[in-house]
Parts: sequence; structure tokens; C-alpha cells
Amino acid sequence: MTTEPPPRSRRAVLRATALAGLGAAGAQLAGPAPAAAAPAAERAPRSADADRGYLVGRGLADVTGEVAEVGMMGYGRFDQQAAGLHTRLRARAFAVVDRAGGGRVVIVVADAPMIFSSVHQAVLRRLADRYGDLYTERNVLITATHTHAGPGGHAHHFLYNTTTFGFHRATFEALADGITEAVVRAHEDLAPSELVLTRAELTDASVNRSRAAFDRNPEDVKRYFPGAIDPLSTVLRVERGGRVVGAVNWFATHGTSMSGDNRLISADNKGYAAYHWEREVAGVDYLADGAPAFVAAFAQTNAGDMSPNLDLVPPSTPEDFDRTRECGLKQYRAAAEQLRQPGTRLTGGVDARLVHIDLSGVTVGPEFTGDGRVHTTSTPCIGAAMAAGSMEDGPAFPGFQEGENPFWDLISDSLVYTVSPGLKAAQAPKDVFVPIGELNRVYPWVQERFPVQLVRVGRLHLIGIPGEVTIAAGLRLRRTVARIAGVALDDALVAGYANAYFHYVTTPEEYDAQHYEGGSTLFGRWQLPALQQTVAALATSLRDGTPLPAGAPAPDLSGRQLTLQPGVVLDAPPPLRSFGDVLAQPRETYRAGERAEAVFAGAHPGNDLHRGGSYLEVQCQDGDGWRTVADDGDWSTRFHWRRDGIAASRVTVTWDIPAGVPAGHYRIRYHGDAKGVTGRITPFTGTTRAFAVR
Repeated sequence: MTTEPPPRSRRAVLRATALAGLGAAGAQLAGPAPAAAAPAAERAPRSADADRGYLVGRGLADVTGEVAEVGMMGYGRFDQQAAGLHTRLRARAFAVVDRAGGGRVVIVVADAPMIFSSVHQAVLRRLADRYGDLYTERNVLITATHTHAGPGGHAHHFLYNTTTFGFHRATFEALADGITEAVVRAHEDLAPSELVLTRAELTDASVNRSRAAFDRNPEDVKRYFPGAIDPLSTVLRVERGGRVVGAVNWFATHGTSMSGDNRLISADNKGYAAYHWEREVAGVDYLADGAPAFVAAFAQTNAGDMSPNLDLVPPSTPEDFDRTRECGLKQYRAAAEQLRQPGTRLTGGVDARLVHIDLSGVTVGPEFTGDGRVHTTSTPCIGAAMAAGSMEDGPAFPGFQEGENPFWDLISDSLVYTVSPGLKAAQAPKDVFVPIGELNRVYPWVQERFPVQLVRVGRLHLIGIPGEVTIAAGLRLRRTVARIAGVALDDALVAGYANAYFHYVTTPEEYDAQHYEGGSTLFGRWQLPALQQTVAALATSLRDGTPLPAGAPAPDLSGRQLTLQPGVVLDAPPPLRSFGDVLAQPRETYRAGERAEAVFAGAHPGNDLHRGGSYLEVQCQDGDGWRTVADDGDWSTRFHWRRDGIAASRVTVTWDIPAGVPAGHYRIRYHGDAKGVTGRITPFTGTTRAFAVR
């Protein structure tokens, strides 16, 4: 055992290991590597005003929060408490400046379950402290990939912190700090660039998990989506001097490849797609200093009813690891293949609009309701179908089902409270299980005022919706914006999970089915028409270049947080042991394809999140020294933590040895941090003996 701190940057990367991880996916990508120059025949023709063009910057930062004894967000399960780390979570930011007009926007894609208003507000405050009014709520779009294997506890509304036993400041700060760092790095990376938009179809990475609800939609919707999925894969690529240095992909599928039984923090399928392209294909070293050569973000769009579980059966663990990788590879391949397309080189202005709306009381005009009458939204209500959870991705509470729940409707409406006629009309035919808007009078359970945003980069329009939009609801929002903006439908995309969170958005027809998505459409049957009315105003303002009052934002609730779970009190090693001691050594010899494993006397990982660093390293002997070939951000490693008695921790590190790894001697290192009786935290390192890979 030694007491040296973990290295903050990796000075050497074993390229063969990265290439071995590429596997069949790399063999099928017949074209330039992401950072390589595209052949002239494959490049889009240069536009007349390309010299004016854009400044584009890319930023990448670690947003990994707590990895032990924190509730995981997404499945709503109290028993899903994190017990380690599989892949680190990252935020990827792209800043775009119109060199002619001066307009600018930032697009952020974070490996997170949701972007709550708490994080959105914190990031904007930090950017204002640094840049003044350069980056504001109007031109910064922050979205989540919606992984269901990330840590929770970073909301300021109590409903989302129930399974995490309150607010977790360490995770909140990691997410807010990491997103801010990504934006700062994107700003500092601004350079003359060209933006190219391409499209393709991906038909085997999603399935409609609420087909019966979807089939209630009018024929024009069902004709547009004949397979009941949205297969559109859109890529916005960044080129500098003919070299592709970045890409943002939008595709609709849920972050539920990892199961509710998994206990390791993971970026799920979209995080794997980004990791694979950056690390395993482009060779990006996340621990190195300086800007990466390539940044790839895989963003969500209208994924509300899109599941990655093609058999419509919730995954189990550990099989879910392979399913996560498979779904991620499909998205990567579709996006990477689009580098072959000449695409559409973007020109034109950069602009954005944002308004705050109180969804609990929107009057919706007849041009949006579809029945020629005026309707209103209502205060938020949870339906019994929401308590059932998504049966295809992971059920929630027993005793509930999708569709009608007459027993719970009777219990809630007769014995607990009586729904007012106005509320009942706005929410019908939902079985109102909890009128959660009434609970807001006592304590903030869910948000009611939300930001809705529209971002324009050339012809591309991104509709920032703070929730989970079904493909049919997304189609209506896209049609609304495309018609007013005068662009093709595929140039208007929903950017879901943006800036805040209000659960789901369904069409009124889907809402009537009261599947999980409809039961989770909190503000009633007319929520989607209210949003269409809002984005119509945004699109009109953006088209005409006129201002639009933003309205009052949601209140800052940072001073009203409850933390019910105690922090780390004390760490102690096992009897007769020291921190970092190796309790179980790896075998002496392994072959590629086998799993090396070591067990250490550890400490609670919550003492230091190692954000921007690593809890572990796999090193290869190189002459008289050692070089790091993998860390806890790599797919091949896993970091397991569990309590051993009252204050001791047992840490297990595994390394799945990739195919093609060079023969040689390797070792595993674990970097921990122990909290003493005085509260002082002391770093330590444990190192295994060397083992051979033949």
C-alpha cells in the first residue's frame, strides 16, 4: 500500500487496446475515421458565404456524481441503490456563433437521467458569473440522455428525491460543475468551422412500448410512422479544414437498456455510443489535458414511447450490459455511416427564444385543440397508470396497471379526496391517483412553471421541451414549428429532456388510453396543445426577429432542500489490515477475453468523487515503468463497492481483457480516500502484484 495520490492525467494510452475494443463495428465503418480528412468526393460543396460561416467550439467534462449509497434515478425504485461504477457520465457541449450576425447558442448533452430546473438554474448562474450576459437561459439548451442508471438526488422538487432519501449535494454539484466546465471548454475551443447536416434511418434500435395508445392517433400520424417508431437519425457534424472534429446525433430511444436490477452507475446506450466513437474509434483520452480531437454527443429527441428493448421485456442483469452495448453500437454505426454523406452545409443565422409558462393554467385556443373549442390545462395530477410504471422497460409499484385502475380510482376519489369538476374535466379520462398540485401548497413536490425553448442554427430548429415526448406528440410540435419557420419537417426536431422536467407529453388521443405515458402527462389532456401554442409563438418570434417576453421563471428552491440520508461518518480498514491492502490478488496468468479481478481494503467512494479522474487504473509494464491502459471510464472495467461490517469497505475491481491486447505484464491500481475520526479525508492507493497476459 502506498499513499501517493492518483494521477490526474494519463501520459500514455495503449492504442491496441482501444482498437481491439472497436471490434466488428469498426470493420463495418468503411470511411474516414472521425478525425481524419474526408475525401474531396465525399465532402459537401462549399457555399459562397462559407468564409463568413460559423465559429464552433466543443467541450467535454465529467459529470459523474456519487456511485455508492445513492438512489439511482429513472425506475423509481427505492431498492436501486448504487454500489459502484461501470462507465463515467459526461457532458458534451457545442457552442455555435454566427460570424456574420453575431448570434450564438450552446447545445449541451449530458449523461444524466433528467435535467432538473435546479441544475439548469445553477449552471446559468455560474455562466453569468463568468461571462455576464453572453450565455443566458435564452441561448443555452441543456438536455439529458435519460440514462436510468445515473445517480439521483439532484432535483429541488421532492417527488424526484423520494427514492434517494432527499437531496444529494455532492451529485448535484458534480452535475452542475461538469456541465459548466463543458460549456466553458466549448467557449474556449471556438474556431472557424463548417456545420453539415445529414439524415438516415435506424429501424432496429427502438420499438413502440405503447402501441395500443399510438394506434389511437389519426391516420396521418400512423401513415407518417408506419412502424410506430421514429427511425430518423440526424447528425450535425463539425468540420475544420475538411476534418470532422465533432458530431451531434439525435435519435429517439429510451435510456433503459440497463435494468432496474443493475447497481452500477452507467451512461446506458447513448453514453456507450458516444464513448465508443470518442474513445475506442478516435482514441480520445479523457484524462489527458487539452481539447479532445473529437467530441460525439448522442442526444434524445421525442423518445417518450420508444424503448430499446425490442422484445418489450425489461432487461435483466448482467445480460443488460451486452444489450446496452448493442443498442449503443447501432446508434454509433448509423451516425458514423452518415460521414459518407455530402449532407447539407448549413448557412444562415443563429438565434434562440425561450419563454416560461405555467402549465397548471394555460388557456388553449381552438386552432390547437383540434375540436374547435377552447380548453385549459390543470394543476398536475398523477394517474394510477403512472404508478404502474412502464411494463416493457421496468415496472414500478405493484397493484397498479396501465389503462383503467377502477379500484384505485374509487379509493382516491371517495376515501382520500374528491376531485373538483374543473380538475376532473381537464384530467379526464385519467384515474387521478394523486392530485400532486395540491401537495405543492404544502411543499414543492413537482414543478408547475417551465421553460420552453426554440434554438435555430441555420435551417435546423431544435424545440427544447422539458419532458418525454411521444413520437406522435413530437410530430405535431415539429409540424407546428416547420410550418411557421418555413423549413422542411426534418429540419425541426424535438430536443427532449431539456432544461427542466415535467414527465410526459402525449397526444390527446394517446392520453385517452391512459397507458404509462398518458398517466404521466401531469397537466391533463390538453398539455400537448398548450405546448403547440407556445412553440408557435416562439417560432413566429424567431422568424420575424421580434422579441418575446420570457415571463417569470420557476422559483429558486435551493434553500428549501431536505437531506434525509446521512453522509459518511467514518472509514476503517478490516482488522489487521490497512487501507489499500489487496485482499484478493489476480491470478498469475490470463488470456484475452478473460476477466482479471482484484479485491482491496477500501473506503467509501463518496469521500471524493474523483470527478475528472479515476478510482482505478489498469497498467501495463513498459520498460522500467508502467503506463495506464484503462481506467474507470472504460467499458472494460467495473468498480464494485460494498460495506464490510460497520465502517469498512470492500472494493472489487475487474478488467475484461480486450481481444488483441498485447502480451505482457499488467497490474491493477485502486485509488481511495478514507475519512478519519476528525473528519479529515486522506487519499491512498493500493496496487496488485503483476500478472501476465499471454
